Amino acid sequence: MSKNSDTILGFSVGDPNGVGIEVILKSLTSDDLNHDFKSVLFSNYNLVKKQGSIFDLKCNFKQIENLDEADYDCINIINIDDNDFDINFGQSNKAGGEHSYKSLLGAINHLKKKEIHGLITAPINKNNIQSDFFKFKGHTDFLESCFDGDSLMFMVSENLKVALLTEHIPINEVAKSISSSLIEKRIHIVNQSLKKDFGIKNPKIAMLSINPHVGDGGVIGNQDDLVLIPTTNSVRAKDIDVLGPYASDSFFGSSLYKSFDAVVAAYHDQGLIPFKTMTFGNGVNFTAGLEIVRTSPDHGTAYDIAGKGIASYTSFLKALLLAREVFNNRLNKKTTSIVI
Repeated sequence: MSKNSDTILGFSVGDPNGVGIEVILKSLTSDDLNHDFKSVLFSNYNLVKKQGSIFDLKCNFKQIENLDEADYDCINIINIDDNDFDINFGQSNKAGGEHSYKSLLGAINHLKKKEIHGLITAPINKNNIQSDFFKFKGHTDFLESCFDGDSLMFMVSENLKVALLTEHIPINEVAKSISSSLIEKRIHIVNQSLKKDFGIKNPKIAMLSINPHVGDGGVIGNQDDLVLIPTTNSVRAKDIDVLGPYASDSFFGSSLYKSFDAVVAAYHDQGLIPFKTMTFGNGVNFTAGLEIVRTSPDHGTAYDIAGKGIASYTSFLKALLLAREVFNNRLNKKTTSIVI
């Protein structure tokens, strides 16, 4: 992609008391990054500049009023809050949540106008961001309320992609939340995303069981027999290559996952524990199913190391690169697989 493409990627900074701004700046100043796009941060100019100084990063900042002023080879910043932010690294407070929300909202407003072509979100604190304006369990739910489509949390790495049937819900609500319509919708989103976003012509998808050992014929629950198995078979009959359900306890340890382009887990920890164990620091959270491109790193605010200058930016850089490639794949309708 050349600099004539005028691709603009937007960045919401998350909680400024966490590692968000640090990993954004480290990524954008990395020698591994080809600056063939314009980067725009939605934050406070003085806040971002101060953190650049704290972490001794050589950044070329430019404060802009609108996106027409954005340049390559610099970090463009649009002020979403004219008030200076009092940094308290490692602490969760109301100010951090408010700035997180303002940053995200600023980016989304430009995304709706198609003035930016992808959004990379730094980690928020799901507690301190809650307000009368934000009553969601995280980025994914909020983005679904803002854009067309059905969102899907899709964890992506070079050798493993994991999607979830159910996302941020209590474990005691998982089984009753899984219906035939939900299963069919999720598999369809995964299949379409693998084709459109990742350039895989004929995706092969694995489904994991709801209960241990696929319920052992009803001995350990009947949800797999009654719902998951017949729905998976029905979807496969519609020319989507989905197999399973597989017992999750042996699926990853046996390396069976390597035979598939993506895995659909029944609930959050079933999918994310193996994913993060195997890929932590190299994975990306991609929001599939929406009209827009959004990615984020595979970690949270990391308050415990915030302000120390030791946060790894690898996952955030991979999130940036994936957002750029998915946008290009959608724009050009490529059929070449992405490697991150």
